[in-house]
Amino acid sequence: MADLRGDHRVIAPTLPYGSHRRPMSRPPTPDVVNELVVEFLERLDQREVTLVESDCGRAQTVAARYPERLARLVLISCEAFDNYPPGLPGKLIGVACRVPGGVAFLVRVLGLKPLRRLPVGIGSLAKRPVPDEIVDGWLRPLRTDAAIRRDFRHYGTHIRKTELLEAAEGLRSLDKPALVVWATEDLMMPRAHGRRLAELLPQGRLLEIEDSRTLIAEDQPEQLASALREFIAGK
Repeated sequence: MADLRGDHRVIAPTLPYGSHRRPMSRPPTPDVVNELVVEFLERLDQREVTLVESDCGRAQTVAARYPERLARLVLISCEAFDNYPPGLPGKLIGVACRVPGGVAFLVRVLGLKPLRRLPVGIGSLAKRPVPDEIVDGWLRPLRTDAAIRRDFRHYGTHIRKTELLEAAEGLRSLDKPALVVWATEDLMMPRAHGRRLAELLPQGRLLEIEDSRTLIAEDQPEQLASALREFIAGK
């Protein structure tokens, strides 16, 4: 985002995934987050936007249901189809949300810096160590606010397994430029899902980025920014 802000307007809302700093007045669910994204666009009167998502799959549903707000769609190594929650870490988070005290325990474990690189932690998402100050920022609300942990648990226990399968069907009619960016070494999001998403989108293109896992913005930020800039310019 820092790269793109030099010549683009970049707006990055903080969504209630556990790193949000204010508890929600309405308990969050994936469907609620979809509504928040749409409300965000409406309140700012944003039209002809390039909607970009990474890791989480909400933009697929938003794009399928509200195509009139979009000029373009970018999906970056994200939840899709039946990979939801994604991979072993996603399933462990689901268990933690259902077990009393599970979220607090999970956050304490991830708070231990030597354990962050484990395959069930941040190590499954990024090929290179994510700077501790960034991870600390991600975890701080969950570590310090019980209300944020309640939000996180509510979200994690209200996932509809069919949501992204339904969104995929809706994307078949999204006849707008779409770029699917996938990491070739992704451990969470199957490589085949990138190809499937690009094929079902009428104007879909697939770009695979090597030497990266799910968080391409952390592993290969320059390549990602360059790809987005060229796509938005219509190249």
